[in-house]
Amino acid sequence: MVAASRLFRERGVPNVSVVDIMRSVGLTQGGFYKQFASKGALVDEAVRRGFVDMMRYLTDLQEGSDDRSTAWLALLDSYLSTEHRDDPGGGCPAAGFVGDLAKDPAHRDAYAAGVREMAAWIAPGDAGLAALATLVGGILLARATAGSAVSDEVLHAVRDTASRVAD
Repeated sequence: MVAASRLFRERGVPNVSVVDIMRSVGLTQGGFYKQFASKGALVDEAVRRGFVDMMRYLTDLQEGSDDRSTAWLALLDSYLSTEHRDDPGGGCPAAGFVGDLAKDPAHRDAYAAGVREMAAWIAPGDAGLAALATLVGGILLARATAGSAVSDEVLHAVRDTASRVAD
């Protein structure tokens, strides 16, 4: 499941076949169909797994911080980093799946549940949703402009603005 989630975020759901996923974990295609009825079922599970891993990361940030503000700033530092920008497969599922799931409504329930949970960790209600939208938009713009000065400027601007939420 980890491999599928990573590959889907790296290459995009339509660009990853069942064979690609099975090869990446050293299994045959027949083994896949013993686990999943279809690629669509795998996509749903990969989206869920991406958000489970992200929530585990956020929980670890919270537990390793003195207070909520410190955890938020630590998230900003990692989320709005060049490392995260350059590693969509290992990065945030909200950003990694957004383009594909905007085009394919079949998997939106799993994605929406993950977005809601992640936003609730950030802040209650609309504030959490707005902050998450800011982070996702920022990392997507930084990825789309990677290699240019604009990319780093976007990361810095979003980090600077979002850090005020912790004040």
